[in-house]
Order: sequence, then C-alpha cells, then structure tokens
Amino acid sequence: MKAVLINGGTGGIGSAMVRAFSDAGYCVAFTYLKNEGLAATLVSETGALAIPADSSSEEAVSRAVRLTLTQYGRIDCLINNAAISSYRLFSDLTLEEWNRTLAVNLTGAFLYSREVIPDMLKRKCGRIINISSVWGLTGASMEVHYSAAKAGLIGMTKALSKELGPSGITVNAIAPGVIDTPMNSQLSEEDLRVLEDETPLMRMGTPREVADAALFLAGDSASFITGEVLNVSGGFVI
Repeated sequence: MKAVLINGGTGGIGSAMVRAFSDAGYCVAFTYLKNEGLAATLVSETGALAIPADSSSEEAVSRAVRLTLTQYGRIDCLINNAAISSYRLFSDLTLEEWNRTLAVNLTGAFLYSREVIPDMLKRKCGRIINISSVWGLTGASMEVHYSAAKAGLIGMTKALSKELGPSGITVNAIAPGVIDTPMNSQLSEEDLRVLEDETPLMRMGTPREVADAALFLAGDSASFITGEVLNVSGGFVI
C-alpha cells in the first residue's frame, strides 16, 4: 500500500484529504497543531496516524517524518497543506506576523520536503503536492503576507520539479479558490457572496473537491505531470 503524509491534517481541506486518501486505500499520516478533538475523530474514522507537530519547527517536522517512515516504511506522497492566514492592512502588519505566516505556509513546506526527499530518491519515485492558493496567483488585498507565502510555494514547486524530475519525483501545486472551510468563515456573508459572484460556477468549492484534485496528482494518471499549478477555483482565475 502507498503511504501519504499530510501536514495540516485537521484543517478544512486537510481533513478532507485525510478521509479521501484513506478511502482510496492509502496508509495515511497527518500532522496537526491544536485540534486534538478532530485529530482523534479522524483517527477513529480512518485509522490514520496522527502526529502533533508545528510545521515551522525543524525538530517537529523531522520527528513527524521519522514517525511516518517507522510506521509505514515509506512515504510515497507528501502534501504540504499546513497554513495560517489573517486579514491586515499592509501598513499594520507586524514583523512577527509576517515571519510567522511565511514560517508556517512556506518554510514548513521546505522543511517537510527536505525531510522526505531522501526516501523518495532511494526509490526513484514520489509525489510532492503543495497546496497554494489563487491568491498566490493574483494577490489579495489585506493578505499580502499570505499571498507572498502562497506565491512562494508556486515558485518552489516549479524549481523543485526541475531538480527532482530526473529522479522520477513529481512536484505539483494546487491553487484552491474560495473554498467552504473554517479559514474562510471569518469573512462576512457579504464578502462571501461577492466572491461567489466573481466565480463563474457561482458557488464556493468544497474541501473534498480539492482533496480529489490531490488524489489525481498523487495517482498513476498524473505520472507525466510535474511543475504544474492545478487551479481548483470554479473559474475564479482563468
């Protein structure tokens, strides 16, 4: 059986991916930071391995990868999903807020990828999937720090795909649009309606729709796809 490690596994998209990959027959490990209740629920539902870990901590990331390899013997797919966001005028952003956002959203992906790549290189195969955002493509007002981190993930995806391609490892990104998740629940109803109106399919996406895109990129049908950004946004970005 193939094994997948999903960081940020208790978020809206993360938990959908834990369930989707488990349903598809993968051995699943996921990390979480605070939501012990949901982590326990996911374990009871799927049998997945839950690992508490701060994605910005080099030590915690190394431990999470080590535990996954000990449990399953391999990591066929890494999904870098852990993320935080906040809404601030650029002039109001603190250095601490900027650094923390990049540490979790971008540096975390670097740390996890660096840890899993040696195992993938030994086997000459593997999948790395980075969860970016449409805001990494277009930028978002009052989310400069978040947009910068998600754009960085796209640059990392393209560069790393070139570096790892000769070893049979693919690296791709997914750019979700407006998805019905707790992260977007802080938006007002009016703001959500405006975003839906700007989406050609006239609705928010579901976490499962993003999870299904990740399943595709992790599977054999995507074996000749690398360095790409799969836009799962209902046409928000065309």
